[in-house]
Amino acid sequence: MTDTTRHTDSSTPPTTMKAMLFERVGSPLRQVDAPVPQCGPGQVLVRVAACGVCRTDLHVVDGDLEEPKLPLVLGHEIVGSIVELGPGVDGLERGDRIGIPWLGWTCGECEYCAKGQENLCSRARFTGYQIDGGYAQYTLADARYCFPIPESFSDFEAAPLLCAGLIGFRSLRMTDQARRLGLYGFGAAAHIIAQVAQHQGSEIYAFTRPGDSEGQAFARRLGAVWAGGSDELPPVELDAAILFAPVGALLPLSLRAVRKAGVVVCAGIHMSEIPAFSYDLLWEERVVRSVANLTRRDGDEFLEVAPRVPVRSRIEVLPLTHANEALERLRSGQIEGAAVLDPWSATEDRTRS
Repeated sequence: MTDTTRHTDSSTPPTTMKAMLFERVGSPLRQVDAPVPQCGPGQVLVRVAACGVCRTDLHVVDGDLEEPKLPLVLGHEIVGSIVELGPGVDGLERGDRIGIPWLGWTCGECEYCAKGQENLCSRARFTGYQIDGGYAQYTLADARYCFPIPESFSDFEAAPLLCAGLIGFRSLRMTDQARRLGLYGFGAAAHIIAQVAQHQGSEIYAFTRPGDSEGQAFARRLGAVWAGGSDELPPVELDAAILFAPVGALLPLSLRAVRKAGVVVCAGIHMSEIPAFSYDLLWEERVVRSVANLTRRDGDEFLEVAPRVPVRSRIEVLPLTHANEALERLRSGQIEGAAVLDPWSATEDRTRS
C-alpha cells in the first residue's frame, strides 16, 4: 500500500491560496487565487492535506440541494493540520491533525440539540454547503466540530471516513446489527461500512448498477458473500438493507429483498422520486427510515471503531485542479472506492491505495 501520510506544515500561512470555486448550477468549478480566511472566535485555520469527493458535492453542484452559500468552496471530508487558533479555542494546538466533517455548527439550544439529536437542528450549518469547505489549500472550522484523526490512517485514507464512513456508520447502527445486510450502491460509503459490518459479524450482499461486473468484483474482494445488479433479488432474504445509491426506484426493490420486520435505511441526503408500490411490500412490519446528517457522537464512536477493524479505504488521489474531473467520474460510476483531492499536488499523477 502506498504511504500517503502528509506531515503538514504548521508555520504561518500565506495570504493567498488555491481554491476551486462553485459559483452557479450548470457551471464547472473555477480555479481561483483566494485570500486565506482569517480565524474568528472559536475557529481554527487548517492547512488542508486531503479532501474527499462526496456524492453530496454532486447534489450541491447539480442544484438538488438548494440555497448553498455562493460563491462556495465545496468539500466536507477534510483532513489537515491546525495553523492558527482563534480566541476561545480550548483542547487543540497548532500542528494538531484533525478531520472536518459535514456538520459544521449547531445552535445547541433547540429541542433537537437538547435531546442529543443535533443532526436535526433546524439552524445547523454544513461544511461545503453553508460554510466554505476543503476544495482549497486552507479552510476554517468551528473547533468544537472537528475530530482527532487516528494515527493509523494517512491523510488520504482518512478523508473518506469523514462523511462516507460516518454516514455509513450511523446507517449501520439503524440496522440492529443485521446478520444478512444488503448494500445498494457499492461506492465510497458502502466499501467502508462493509468492512465494519463484517467485523461485527454480518454477511454482506452487494448491489451495483446492473451489468457492473467490475463493481461486483470489487465487492467480492472486500468480502461480500454475494454481489449482483440492483434489479436482482439476493439468494436469501435480508435482515436489513442500506440504500447508498440516490435512486428512489430502489426502495420498493429493497423492500422486496428484506424479510418480515426487516429494515430499509435510506442513507442519502437526496433521492430521486420514489415510485408508487403496493402495500404488501411494506406490510408484515417492515420498516423504512432515513438518515440525516451526523452527530459529533457518531464521529467519536466511528473513529474509535475504524482502527480496530481496521478499515482500509480504497482511494484514488487527484490534484485539486482536477476537481471537476473527479465529480464527473463520480457521477458516472468510474471511481472504485473514493476519490480524494490533493491541494498541494503539482503533478498529474494518481495515487491508489
